[in-house]
Amino acid sequence: MIFISQSISLNDDEVEISAIRSQGAGGQNVNKVSSAIHLRFDIMASSLNELQKQRLLNTNDGRISKDGVLIIKAQQFRTQEKNKADAFKRLQDFIIQALHINKTRRPTRPSRNAKRKRVDQKTQRGKTKALRGKVDY
Repeated sequence: MIFISQSISLNDDEVEISAIRSQGAGGQNVNKVSSAIHLRFDIMASSLNELQKQRLLNTNDGRISKDGVLIIKAQQFRTQEKNKADAFKRLQDFIIQALHINKTRRPTRPSRNAKRKRVDQKTQRGKTKALRGKVDY
């Protein structure tokens, strides 16, 4: 069981993990060890409800294929276990961020007292600046 949040969890069979060889330079060991992780998560075949699936598919993310499969490649660390944990963390962050709903902004107005204070500060500042003028003797 993969826990995303308190109310969302995924079954282990919904996520497909395969170990591949990492890209880039790394010496002789990089050609022998499969330490990078490919995590594939089929959004449409998951146990999420329809609204959550649509929200995930509507995110403009290049990691989601045309078939609705989220592909995460984790190869930052040298060990397979750390890369696997990193891939699960990135999957969790992606789902939480995609399903987060921002509160709607309600426009507010300044209070009468706040307006009065602002005007008083402006007049006081104007008086201070007026004292800086030329002095006539």
